Amino acid sequence: MSDANAAVTELSVEDLTSIMRSSAGEDESVDLDGDILDSAFTDLGYDSLALLETVARISRDHGVELGDDVLDDVETPRDLLAVVNRTIAAA
Repeated sequence: MSDANAAVTELSVEDLTSIMRSSAGEDESVDLDGDILDSAFTDLGYDSLALLETVARISRDHGVELGDDVLDDVETPRDLLAVVNRTIAAA
């Protein structure tokens, strides 16, 4: 883990939307800058492959070890942030 990654204590919704945009793009009909925390990823235009890429990017960029089953119970950005931030806090 690099020094920059060591400083990360929590992933914000802004961090997540930035990663989502760079990993899988952005549906033109969806405003990721709006209140998306409780929107289903499918409603935001992100399928399971896009989410896998997003999780891989979070793991890589932030040094967070996320298991293969991380997406089993994740339906919204709030859900994903909760899982990621619990993992960061436990590290």
